[in-house]
Amino acid sequence: MKSYIVDQLQQLARAAEELCSFAPQIEQAAQMCLSALRDGHKIIFCGNGGSAAQSQHLAAELVGRYKLNRPALPALSLTVDTSNITAIANDYSFEQIFARQLEGVGCAGDVLIGLSTSGNSRNVTLAMQQAKKMRVRTIALVGAKGGEMATLADLALAVPADTSAHIQELHIATGHLICDIIESSLYA
Repeated sequence: MKSYIVDQLQQLARAAEELCSFAPQIEQAAQMCLSALRDGHKIIFCGNGGSAAQSQHLAAELVGRYKLNRPALPALSLTVDTSNITAIANDYSFEQIFARQLEGVGCAGDVLIGLSTSGNSRNVTLAMQQAKKMRVRTIALVGAKGGEMATLADLALAVPADTSAHIQELHIATGHLICDIIESSLYA
């Protein structure tokens, strides 16, 4: 069992080392978000399962705080409103849960960050399509294969991992870096 644990941690360490080469794209994502925030817009997150949890986590880092005590930043996750999610899923389809919410709360100039390990989550791809119609900028946090989201997004961060767990671990590290850059750029 110890050798399995060591192997998994070494795989993650190698993937994290490879993620260093994504520094320019991570900076670009942070700059997209900073531009939106400076112009009075918001950051919107969505994803399913573990990616839903990470969407909530990253929105909380911006609304609450990451490292600095500072004013709240406008961010939200489309994964948290069970009444909206169940009503939209029931009346339209589960595939529409994020696109429909985005239509209601999104504005041109906002940024939508979609998280998906496969890059093919239909409800996230439909939200990205809705974002394009609304002139909402899009960032895809996906796994190495990219999926459909990578082709739809204004900026795709296809992290260098193939297993869901490692993809999600790299997504949260990337999201934390984006939050760190935003916070330190606005308030340090």
